[in-house]
Amino acid sequence: MNLPEPFLLKMKNLLQDEFEAIIQSYDDEKSHALRVNTLKIDIDEFLHKNPFTLERIPWVETGFFYTHNDRPGKHPYHESGLYYIQEPSAMAVGEFVDPKPGERVLDLCAAPGGKTTHLASKMKGEGFLLSNEIHPARAKILSQNVERMGIKNTVVTNETPERLAERFPSFFDRILVDAPCSGEGMFRKDEEAREHWSLENVEICASRQIDILKSAATMLKPGGRLVYSTCTFSPERK
Repeated sequence: MNLPEPFLLKMKNLLQDEFEAIIQSYDDEKSHALRVNTLKIDIDEFLHKNPFTLERIPWVETGFFYTHNDRPGKHPYHESGLYYIQEPSAMAVGEFVDPKPGERVLDLCAAPGGKTTHLASKMKGEGFLLSNEIHPARAKILSQNVERMGIKNTVVTNETPERLAERFPSFFDRILVDAPCSGEGMFRKDEEAREHWSLENVEICASRQIDILKSAATMLKPGGRLVYSTCTFSPERK
């Protein structure tokens, strides 16, 4: 894989002894996974009915690896919302947020909906989940996934973090900020992410994320939990 030279130099300085292993990982076989939607079907029933070759993901009870020969995205169970196809690493985020039934929860940068649907399944239809996406086209995709998964306690909004913060001060028990970033974790599956990466864009994203996190902090109840997620190695955004 051809990676941006400035990225390689930066990562070599940052990761040192781990650099070669990280770069090699970009050429390793990709892991494929799905997460069972327990709002529609319990795990045992799904395992009895599903036609795929599955292996449990250790860090999430409802997550399973599937083989490259499986095509779960083309199966009617997918359209029926019995599962969501999601990167196995991304499933860890919902586990860290760990919302409880009855709580008020915010997914601030939510499209396309993988993490929102994970949070909703853990809330078991109880409480309130606000799922926000600032880009209108992506907010539409988010709404479609929320509907497909049969989620009833979620409101999808298309707002800026600043406007939401004005209306929901100290309101949410848990907040997830999967903030927009320069996409270093997307290099393997998205050529455009590699082409558009630059040191300047890293700085721009870092500044944007700080503003988003300030709005998120305003909306968090005292003693609440805020989880920040990003697919980058850059210390500027940590």
